[in-house]
Amino acid sequence: MVVAVEKLITSDILKPARYLGNELLAVRKPWDTAAIRWVLTYPEVYEVGASNLGHIILYNVLNAQPRQLCDRAYLPGKDLAAKLRETNTPLFAVESKRSLAEFDILGFSLSYELGATNILEMLDLAGIPLTWRERQQSRGAEGQGGRESTDTQSSFPLIFAGGQTATSNPEPYADFFDFIALGDGEELLPEIGLVLEEGKQTGLSRENLLLDLAQIPGVYVPQFYDMAEDGSVHPLHPDVPKRILRRVATPIPAYSIGLVPYVETVHDRLTIEIRRGCTRGCRFCQPGMLTRPARDVEPDKVVEAIEQGMRATGYNEFSLLSLSCSDYLSLPAVGMEIKNRLKNENISLTLPSQRVDRFDENIANILGGTRQGGLTFAPEAGTQRMRDIVNKGLTNEELLRGVKTAWEQGWDKIKLYFMIGLPGETDADVMGIAETVSWLQRECRGKGRKPLNFNLTISNFTPKPHTPFQWHSVSTDEFKRKQNVLRQEFRRIKAVKVNFTDVRISAMEDFVGRGDRNLSKVVRRAWELGAGMDSWYENLDRAFSAWGSAIAQADLDWKYRQVENGEWNVFHAEAPKGKEDGENTQLLTPNSSLIAPHSLDIPLPWDHIDTGIDKKWLQEDLQRALEAAIVPDCSFEGCSHCGVCGTDFGHNVVIESPAIPKFAGEFVPNTTKGQRLRVWFGKQGNMALISHLDLIRLFDRVVRRAGLPIAFTGGFHPMPRISLATALALGATSSGEIADFELTVPVEVDTFREKLAREMPTDIPIYNVEQIDLKTSAATQLLESAEYLITVVALAETTPIQWQNWIDTIKAKEELWYEQITKSGKSQLINLRDRLFELELVETNKSVAESMSSVIRYLGSYRQDGLVLRPEQILFMLETVAGVEFQLLHIHRNRLTLGV
Repeated sequence: MVVAVEKLITSDILKPARYLGNELLAVRKPWDTAAIRWVLTYPEVYEVGASNLGHIILYNVLNAQPRQLCDRAYLPGKDLAAKLRETNTPLFAVESKRSLAEFDILGFSLSYELGATNILEMLDLAGIPLTWRERQQSRGAEGQGGRESTDTQSSFPLIFAGGQTATSNPEPYADFFDFIALGDGEELLPEIGLVLEEGKQTGLSRENLLLDLAQIPGVYVPQFYDMAEDGSVHPLHPDVPKRILRRVATPIPAYSIGLVPYVETVHDRLTIEIRRGCTRGCRFCQPGMLTRPARDVEPDKVVEAIEQGMRATGYNEFSLLSLSCSDYLSLPAVGMEIKNRLKNENISLTLPSQRVDRFDENIANILGGTRQGGLTFAPEAGTQRMRDIVNKGLTNEELLRGVKTAWEQGWDKIKLYFMIGLPGETDADVMGIAETVSWLQRECRGKGRKPLNFNLTISNFTPKPHTPFQWHSVSTDEFKRKQNVLRQEFRRIKAVKVNFTDVRISAMEDFVGRGDRNLSKVVRRAWELGAGMDSWYENLDRAFSAWGSAIAQADLDWKYRQVENGEWNVFHAEAPKGKEDGENTQLLTPNSSLIAPHSLDIPLPWDHIDTGIDKKWLQEDLQRALEAAIVPDCSFEGCSHCGVCGTDFGHNVVIESPAIPKFAGEFVPNTTKGQRLRVWFGKQGNMALISHLDLIRLFDRVVRRAGLPIAFTGGFHPMPRISLATALALGATSSGEIADFELTVPVEVDTFREKLAREMPTDIPIYNVEQIDLKTSAATQLLESAEYLITVVALAETTPIQWQNWIDTIKAKEELWYEQITKSGKSQLINLRDRLFELELVETNKSVAESMSSVIRYLGSYRQDGLVLRPEQILFMLETVAGVEFQLLHIHRNRLTLGV
C-alpha cells in the first residue's frame, strides 16, 4: 500500500523536500519484480543521513544486487511525526512511499551510544513492535501497512542494526533487533539478502531464518544467546558460534557516487573514501581499533571516482575520507592530479581532521582553491607525557611544524581538538592545553599578519569497548573541575574560542556504551520519557532528564553513580584507610602494578564480539600506557602483534605514492561575457517544495553536469553568473519563472536548451530560451508585474454569484487600505487597489466539506522597489468586501512581466 503523502508533505512542514525521495541518482527499482525489499533507515534527520557515506555506499551496493530492492527512510522532524500520529499514518520509505512494515528487512545505522531512542521512535511511527519478542508474538493478519502474513512468518520485517556502536557492544540494544551486522557491510549485506531470498522461497519460519543468518560470519542474533550473572554472553543454541566475527571489506570508491539531495545537507559535497582502517594505535580511539587492518585504495581508482563523481553530481566541492587522511601516502599526488584536471571548474577539496605531524606544503597546496576551507588538527593532549600515554605519536616539534606550515600557507584560523580526563592526567597536563595554544600563537607571528586564531573543542574522555582504556573511568565532578581550570586559563588568551562538551551526556554515553543487556529496558523507558535527538544541543536538558529517570526506574542508578564517580579507575591506587571517598588520588608510577590485576580479566559484555584484537594485547597496551611507552604504527613500522592480521581480517595494504604532478595553477575565474541567455521555466509537482536557495544550488549543479561554459564573477569567492528573476513561495507552482545565464563563449540557443533540459528534473520544464543583448538589464531589475492563479476556499456557505459580486466590488473600488509592517518594524498604510491591474473569477466548485472554492486570476504589481501585490493580500481584499473568512489553498504563478 502506497502511503498518500500529498496531504502530509506540504509547505507548512519544515523542509518538506526532505521526504520527497526524488534526488538525482536515486535508484528506483520496480516493486513487483523484487524478491527481497530492503529499507536502509538512518535514525537521524535527512540532512545528516542523506550525506552519510556509509548510507550511500550500502544503498548503492544493495541496489546493484539482482532481485533486491533498497529504499530509504529517515527520522522525520517533529512536525511530520505529529502529523503521522494524528492521521494514524505509518512512517514510509521516501522513494516508494510504502509503509516500512511492508518491506522484508529494515536496517538501522547505530553509530552513537544514545542514538537507539531515535530508532525506537521510527519503529513506533512505522507501527512495528519495538522488541524481537513482541514481533515474534505478532502473527496473523494484524500486520501493519497492509502486509500479508503467513503461518510461518511474522507479519513484520526483520529489524537489524549495523555501525560502529552496534559492532563494539550490541548488548544494550539486544532486545530491539532480530540480528546485528558486525563490521563492514559491502559484502555482508548481499550475503544476508541471498539467505533471505532462499528462506522466503522455501517458507522458513522466522526462527529458522534467523538460525540460517547466524551461520553467516558477521551476523549476531541476540535471541540465540543469553547473559550470565557476570554480564558475559554465551550461546543458547548449539549451531551458533561462541564468538561472532567482525567483517572486513575492501572499499570500492565507485559506490560512493550517488544521492544528490535537493536540500542542503551537513556534508553537501562528493565524498570519496581513500583509506579504511587506522593503525596509529591511539589508546582511546575505538574506530582505530574496530577498523583494522588499514587498507589503501588504489590512487587511480580514487582519481577516476572523483572525476566521474564530480561530472555526474555537479558538486563544486569534494572530500577525501579516512580516519587519518594524512596516512594515505598518495594524498598529495591524488589531490594535485584532481586539482589539475578540474582546475577550470572552481572545485574545492576539503579534508577531515588530519595528522598535524604529516601536514606539509604538499598537502597545503591541494586544499581549498578559491574557497580556502577550514583546517582541523587533533593534538588530543597538551603535554608530551599525555600524548605518549595515549600513544598519539606526536612531538611538540611536529605539532609546531604542522601548525606553522598552515599559518605560512595562509591559514589564519585553525581548529584543534583536545580531550580531558585521559588516564594518568594531572592538572599540569590540563593546563598544558592552554600553554600549548599560547605557545603556538607566539611562534606564529609576523608583520602584516593578524594573530593566529584557534577554535578549540575540548571533549571529555569517554572509555570505549575494545580499546586499552576500556577499563578506565573519570568522575563527572572531576570533569567539571578540569573544565573550570581551563576556563580560567583561557581568559588570559586572546583570539581563542573554546567549546566544552556537556559532562552529563558524556556520563550517559559511558554508562550505555559499556553496559549489558539490562540496559535495553533503560533505553526503552528513556524513549518513552521523551529522549531522542540526544546529540543535539537544544535537546540536552530533556535527554538528561529522561535518561536519568529511566535509569532510576530500572533500579540501576547505583550503577550509574559508579560511572559518575569514576570508580573504575585503573590509574589510581586504592584509598588508604581513613581517607574519605574521592581522596584516592595516589597516582601510580611506571613501576607500580595495576590495582587488582584480576579485575582486568573479569568478563565484559562485549567479549563475544571478535574484532580481531586480542584482549590480552589490550591489557598489555594498558600497562604500556602506564609506562608512557609508544607503540609504532604497524602500517609503516614493525608489527605490534595486536592479533588482527591473518586469514579472517586480512593484512595492512599500504600503497606507495606515485609522483606528485606538477601544479598547473589555481583556478582563475573566467569573467568573459560572451553571451547572455534568458530562460523561461516552470516549477511544478514535487519541485514546488524546493526552497529558493536550494533552487539556486540546483541550477549551479545542472550547469556543471551539462558542461555549459558559464561565466564567473570575480573576487575571492567566484560564483557562476546565474540570476533568477525572483523567488517563489515554498509550495507554490509556476509556469512563468525567469533566469538569466551569462556564458564565456556563444552556444547555439537550441543546444543550450537541450543540454539544460536534459539535466533538469522533469518537474522543472524549460519553456523557452532567448539570446539577449549583453548590455540588457537583468530580469530581476526589469520586473513589472506578475500574473497568478490562486485557489481560495470560503469558510462559510457561498454561491458562485456571491463570488462574482465580490470580484466586481473589488474592481469597482478605488481604495483598499492595508496595514503593512516594514522591515524596521514601522507600520504604514498602502492602497492595494493601486497595485491590482486585473482580477477575474475563473471557476468555482464544491470542495472539502461542501465549502465553495474558487480559482481567481489576478495581475498585480511586482517590482523590486517593494511595490508588490501578494496572493495573501487578495484574500484580504476578499475578506474586506465579503465579511467572510477565506483560506488560500494553492498558488500558481502564470507569468512574470518584464519592462523595457
